[in-house]
Amino acid sequence: MNSTRVWLEGLLAALIGGAANAVTVIVVDPLNFNLGEGLPKLLQVVAVGAIVAAAAFLKQSPIPAEKEKEETE
Repeated sequence: MNSTRVWLEGLLAALIGGAANAVTVIVVDPLNFNLGEGLPKLLQVVAVGAIVAAAAFLKQSPIPAEKEKEETE
């Protein structure tokens, strides 16, 4: 597996994890954050959680440098 693909999978996992953690606000405040009238607020919290998790991932694992391809003929 090349390093860029591994990095992208890690970034995707961070985004999903951050979004999933943000859904816990439903437990804390179900009247304001729910799948009905509170959906816009819930989606905002999910987006912020995903962005924070992605930023933390990027701090730990910056974008990998591309390797120059060597041609062997």
